[in-house]
Amino acid sequence: MSDAALKTEKAPILSADRVSKRFVKHLDLAGKIAQRLGSSIREETVHAVDGVSLTIAEGEVLGMVGESGCGKSTFGRMVAGILPPSEGNLYFDGQPIWRDGKAVSRETALAVQMIFQDPFASLDPRMRVLDIIGEAPKVHGIVSAKDMDDYVAEVMQRVGLEADFRRRYPHQFSGGQRQRIGIARALAVKPRFLVCDEAIAALDVSIQAQVINLFMDLRQDLDLTYLFISHDLSVVEHISDRIVIMYLGRIVEVSSTDDLFDQPNHPYTQALLSEVPRIDLRKRAYTPVKGEIPSPLDPPTGCHFHPRCPFATARCAAERPALKEIGPGRWSACHLNDG
Repeated sequence: MSDAALKTEKAPILSADRVSKRFVKHLDLAGKIAQRLGSSIREETVHAVDGVSLTIAEGEVLGMVGESGCGKSTFGRMVAGILPPSEGNLYFDGQPIWRDGKAVSRETALAVQMIFQDPFASLDPRMRVLDIIGEAPKVHGIVSAKDMDDYVAEVMQRVGLEADFRRRYPHQFSGGQRQRIGIARALAVKPRFLVCDEAIAALDVSIQAQVINLFMDLRQDLDLTYLFISHDLSVVEHISDRIVIMYLGRIVEVSSTDDLFDQPNHPYTQALLSEVPRIDLRKRAYTPVKGEIPSPLDPPTGCHFHPRCPFATARCAAERPALKEIGPGRWSACHLNDG
C-alpha cells in the first residue's frame, strides 16, 4: 500500500500509518516446563490489527464496519489512546498519539474521546452523575470546582438529559439515558474527535434512532469528527460520509457511503450488503456469509478472506492483495481488480 493511499481531500485530523496490534499470551511456568520436555505448546499471538493505513478529515464521519473479531474496536482504542500499537504510527493534527508505547500529549488525550458499547459497564456505579461527568473537566482545569455543578447541568441538557438528575447514580437511569451520560462525559472535556465503539448496539431499536440523531446534531453544533465503529451497515449508512470495511485485522475496502451501497467492489463487502434487509428485495432469501471467520491466532495466508470467497483462486491463497485505488475516492484489496 502506498503512503498516498486513502488520503482525503481535506487536511486530515487523524492519520494511521501501517498500524498493527498484536496480543501475545506468554507461557506460564508450567507451559515453559512442558515446552522444555518436548511439548508442542507455544506462545499464542493474536493478530488483531494488521497494517491499517487511513486518514480522516476534520468534520468527517468515517464508519468502520466488520464482523466481530475483525479488529475494529482494537483500532478505535489505539486511536483513543487506550492501547498502544505494536507497529506503525497514529497522528492527530500531525502530531504522534503514541511514542515508545506511551501516549504523547495531554492535549491529544483530551481532544480524542471514546464512547463505549455498554453504557452500564463503562460508568462507575459508585459515582453520582455529577462526578462522572464533572471529574475530568475539573481535574484538567476546564472548569473550577465552584462552577462544576452548573457546567455539568449544561452538558447534560446538551445531550437531552434532565439536569435535575445529576445527583443520581447510573443504575437509576435507563440504558438510553446511561449512554447519554457516557456521551456527556466525553463532551465535558471539549473534544474534537469521538471514537464511537458500537455506541448504539446495546440499545433498543427505538432508542438507537434517538441516539443517532443526537450524534448528528452534536456533529453539526460542535464541529465534531467521528470514527463510528459498528457491525451494522444499515446504521452506518445513515451517519457516515465514508465507510471502511475491515476483515480479520485488514482493510478490504474504502468508499464513500453512496458508492459503497450502490456498487460494492470487494467480495466480502458484497456478502455483507447482501444481508442488509431492503424493502425492494424483501422476497429474496437471505443467506449469511459462508463459513466462520478464521482465528486471528492463525490467520490464513494471502488474502484473509480467500477461504470464504466464492471467487478465490490459487493466487488469493498465496499473495496478499494490495489496497489499490479503483476509482475516485475508492480503494479495494482484491486480486480481481487486476484482471
